[in-house]
Amino acid sequence: IMPRALRRLIHLVLFCPLSKGLQSRLPAIKVKYLLLAWLGILIGSWVVYMQYASYSELCRGHVCHMVICDHYRRGIVSGSSCKALCDQRTLTLQHCRSTSSTHQVYGALWKERPVVVKCGLEDAVKLDGAPDSLLRQEMILFDKPTRGTSMDEFKEMLHAFLKANLGEQPSLATLVDRVVTLADVNQDGKVSLAEAKSVWALLQINEFLLMVALQEKEHTPKLLGFCGDLYVTEHVGHSSLYRLEVPHYLQALVPEALSSSLNHWLAPAWPRRARITIGLLEFVEEVFHGSYGSFLICDASPRHVGYNAKYDCKMADLRSVASEAVVRGFMKGRRCETNADCTFGRDCTATCDRLVKQCNTEVVQPNLAKVCVLLQDFLLFGAPSDLRGDLEKQLRTCVTLSGLASQMEVHHSLVLNNLKTLLWKKISNTQYSK
Repeated sequence: IMPRALRRLIHLVLFCPLSKGLQSRLPAIKVKYLLLAWLGILIGSWVVYMQYASYSELCRGHVCHMVICDHYRRGIVSGSSCKALCDQRTLTLQHCRSTSSTHQVYGALWKERPVVVKCGLEDAVKLDGAPDSLLRQEMILFDKPTRGTSMDEFKEMLHAFLKANLGEQPSLATLVDRVVTLADVNQDGKVSLAEAKSVWALLQINEFLLMVALQEKEHTPKLLGFCGDLYVTEHVGHSSLYRLEVPHYLQALVPEALSSSLNHWLAPAWPRRARITIGLLEFVEEVFHGSYGSFLICDASPRHVGYNAKYDCKMADLRSVASEAVVRGFMKGRRCETNADCTFGRDCTATCDRLVKQCNTEVVQPNLAKVCVLLQDFLLFGAPSDLRGDLEKQLRTCVTLSGLASQMEVHHSLVLNNLKTLLWKKISNTQYSK
């Protein structure tokens, strides 16, 4: 219910400009239009204020730049992008894309080439408000490895960390070598303390770890550089499946059906969407059983799936993808009353053993089922009439996939391949397949 004081304020704003005498002389329809105009001005002012407040809260790239460059100049951190960011100023932050104040995302230019810059910040409410509080927080972040750590000890640190986060994999030694090569910015065959501190801090960021582990995969954005715990990635032209995203403060005013209809109207042609879908299904294949274990998509949101100018699927945000080892570790020994208590992220859910009140460790819904829920809206509208029936049937089968992954691997692959084949047959040998 609207508070009384707010009702009085709205009444004053809307009705005070019109005296009773004036209202009696003007036709009722003109009064109505004037009231609507005042209401429009009021709502517009509120939207502008909310947009400004949201921007100032979410967009703190200047703080990232200040902290990272301060550490670089003091020799605490290093990275392949430091000179461009702090000295040459050829890497410049431009368009804010942040959806969280603690995870800064900016469209940027690096030597006139569009890129994406990502940087983590401690939540402002957790800091003491002092000017150097962010710098102190960053000092804690870059506290490992310590001075005197040998190269062998650093590699052991890396191996133990990767094993804990990816599980025991036969190829971990190869990944350790890849990380060491990445850290050696000046390519002198050695890793300095600043280089080691930087890459260690970056590995604590789930998305960065995923990018390193999946760097050879087609649908993972390429890692282009880093400085401290700030990293630069390939630019993805469209960072979401849908172009229109209603701000949270307007969601109560804009009906979901309206925003969905607008997104359908703004979406690429159906064959383009089929091509994006094939790429997304290939990404599901890539992370199912890879060189460094299996990965789970724990938030199949359209905001995390992007595509480039050629309509090739690129995962714009990998923060919701987690290794199976991490999810199992989260579930192991976790107390529960219902299955909802056994949820990692938004929708990686295991079952609750109600007898012992502990979570089982294996997630029930596979990646493919979660992706197909997303595709039902993205792929079905505007689908060719001769294909729609088969497509609906395939997607219905797909979204009902469940059960332990170890028991359904063949069925999972069959459903995925059937869906890919159905789409590819429709667009192959056309301009949309190139």
